[in-house]
Amino acid sequence: MKTIIAASLLTLCAVAQADVPQVDYRFDQVKRKVVLTTPKSELQVAQGHHAQSGDKVQTGWFSYALIASDHYRARFEIFSSTNVQLAGGTPGVILSLERGRLHAMFDKITGSEPRVVQTPGALLAVRGTQYDVEVDRDGRTDLKVFEGTVEVRSQLHPEPLFVHAGEMTNFGRQEMPMVRPNPDDRRNGGDRRGVNGGPPHGDPHGDHPQGQPPQGPPPQGQPPRGTLPPPPPSGKPTGH
Repeated sequence: MKTIIAASLLTLCAVAQADVPQVDYRFDQVKRKVVLTTPKSELQVAQGHHAQSGDKVQTGWFSYALIASDHYRARFEIFSSTNVQLAGGTPGVILSLERGRLHAMFDKITGSEPRVVQTPGALLAVRGTQYDVEVDRDGRTDLKVFEGTVEVRSQLHPEPLFVHAGEMTNFGRQEMPMVRPNPDDRRNGGDRRGVNGGPPHGDPHGDHPQGQPPQGPPPQGQPPRGTLPPPPPSGKPTGH
């Protein structure tokens, strides 16, 4: 009897794995050290490299990767000291964030195919949106939504929780998510710029591939960069 049950479980697992399509991922940008671990090898990747479902990505200190999935019309900015797994064995999950920080960007699509990012405390399902998500070493997750809506599915919450643009939530394995305004969002007086808007999310270490300070004219009354200030006026004080 035990043998029959074990064989049935193996068959179900094989069917589940067969239902999960193999998805191609592409590294559109790479900065410093980004390591890809596959079932056969471990290598440091460069721009243009491809990965498959089940592969793991790890970024080093002050490192960065921009990963795209054309199949899901999604892009992920992977920031420094971050560990993720691409897709995996769970249907609908296209990336699992184990630890670290990423910025997710999803184009709007039609149809009912789910697009889910997995964190230690909940599943994050979207249609078309942009959001930041960060997981600390204890598995506590911070989620900030900038565009669209993210559906948070936590085992501690009886119904899905919807986090809209301008909102955020914190949750963990034993912490139920609660929605509140996001102070970093422009709608609430904050300043947030993404992959196409300059240095991202106030990162002081230059994780973004640009890694440059904001450009523009110098403040009023200051000389342009690379020039000396004008000499003081000649002559004696007039005494006025």
